[in-house]
Amino acid sequence: MLKSKNCIVRHTRKEDIPKLIELQRRVYPSIPPWTRAKLSTQLEIFPAGQLTAECDGEIVGCASALVVLWDDWADAHSWKEITAAGTFENHDPEGRTLYGAEVFVAPEMRGSGLGHLLYEGRRTLCREMNLKRIIACGRLPGYHRHAPEMDAEMYAKRVVWGDFDDPVLSFQLREGFRYCGVIEDYLPEDKESCGCASIIVWLNPEYRPRKPSHVEQEEVL
Repeated sequence: MLKSKNCIVRHTRKEDIPKLIELQRRVYPSIPPWTRAKLSTQLEIFPAGQLTAECDGEIVGCASALVVLWDDWADAHSWKEITAAGTFENHDPEGRTLYGAEVFVAPEMRGSGLGHLLYEGRRTLCREMNLKRIIACGRLPGYHRHAPEMDAEMYAKRVVWGDFDDPVLSFQLREGFRYCGVIEDYLPEDKESCGCASIIVWLNPEYRPRKPSHVEQEEVL
């Protein structure tokens, strides 16, 4: 468990599911939220990878992940493909890559440090499980404003160069992730990002290739 002031990041519980669906609908009103069945399946398949942020007893954020063999997905893929449409049935305990499938924070909590706490929860999982890296494909919600003038890759590069500030990619860069490129048609229903996503990676400095991973470990926070 990670704590900051009145907020904690803990493992998601089944009783959290209705509130997480409600929160996700509020955060992404134009994107269909997860179903109760899919969230339940995620918990059954990889409980350690599902994190919930709670402040003063209220659920205000979520970070979910699965483990993959990255070589199987390094080429262009969609969110639907790599997450098995949100069921996480592609979770592979033999993998060494923690794949970040989703992060969302209540709108009123943005800028509070809660996002950092959720990302630190993922890094803790990665270190404790002896995984090589975290990879995610992040939204580019600022891209739609620049889409008429440039493609998504140029937009992402200009965020990296400091010309633009993107609500997601700029935050991820501050969190120590490296930008690796853009995937088109990653999440077609994400109109703000025009369906595009940036590939980012964080390398675990404590990774020991000769040691086994502990992917099925449930309590590491």
